[in-house]
Amino acid sequence: MKIWVDADACPAPIREILFRAAMRTAVQTTLIANHALRIPPSPYLQQRIVPGGFDVADQAIVEKVAAGDLVITSDIPLAADVIARGALALSPRGELLTTENVRARLNMRDFMDTLRGSGIHTGGPPPLSANDRKAFADHLDRWLARRGS
Repeated sequence: MKIWVDADACPAPIREILFRAAMRTAVQTTLIANHALRIPPSPYLQQRIVPGGFDVADQAIVEKVAAGDLVITSDIPLAADVIARGALALSPRGELLTTENVRARLNMRDFMDTLRGSGIHTGGPPPLSANDRKAFADHLDRWLARRGS
C-alpha cells in the first residue's frame, strides 16, 4: 500500500507529517504536483512533476492509485474517483472520505460552486489549525497501523 499526495494544494505542515511518517514506517509516499517541491532525501519519498493544466495531477493520481492506497487531497471529485478505485481519501484537515460520505460532500461542493457562480461570496476555508493537524495525524496513524497488521 502506498500514499499518494495531491501536493499542489497540500499545506506544508501536512507534508512534514507525511515525510516523518513515511520515513518512520517505510511506506512509499509520492507527491504529485505541477512544480518541484522540497522533500527530504529518503528512499520512501518521491515526487512526480506533471505538466500544468486542469486536473493533470488528479488524473496522474487516479491512473496510479490501487485498492488499499491512501490519497491525501482536499479535492472532492478526486476523492470520489480514488474511492471508486478502492483507495481511501484523507483531507489535509483530517476528514476521512468514504463511499458513505463522499456523495454528500460532492453535492455540497456543487452547491457552493453554484452560489459562487451566481455572485454570492462564500468565503474560503479557515486556516489550518492545530486540531486539523492532529486529526490528520491521527487518521494517518490509524491507516499506517492497519497497513502493518
